Amino acid sequence: MESKQSKKSKKRVSKKDKPYYVNSKEFKLALSEFYESGTDDISEQLGTYIHKIATGLSYAPNFINYTYREDMIGDAVYKMLLAIKNKKFDLTSDYNPFSYFTTIAFHAFINRIKKEKKQREIVSQYQESVYEELLTSGDNSVHMAGDSSVTTTNADD
Repeated sequence: MESKQSKKSKKRVSKKDKPYYVNSKEFKLALSEFYESGTDDISEQLGTYIHKIATGLSYAPNFINYTYREDMIGDAVYKMLLAIKNKKFDLTSDYNPFSYFTTIAFHAFINRIKKEKKQREIVSQYQESVYEELLTSGDNSVHMAGDSSVTTTNADD
């Protein structure tokens, strides 16, 4: 039997050491600097915060296994940048800007999933209709990639 001391314990990683951690106070400060600047140029720091929020959310268990995760991140970054440029967040409120922009990213992810699902359904319906057409047409030829065709014969002939 192993004693408790011989077991390796996992070292806890502090929040600041996590690669996608965004400090809410620093984020709010960068956001207020952008609002006060009066320009449309977003600072690199603010852009980094936006990207970290989207990327960090993409590692959540409900989003991590999607093959189009990069598209989801891109949509989220775009939506958050629009919200920043249009100054949608009210700095005078007590609301946390991190949670506000995380919610925007979350909804962008959900919208991307809906778009991909709709696209997949359209492709599936098309494949089913082509398959049904081939079954009912009585055409015994199978078209392969290229111009060649293979003819099959029915056992009923």
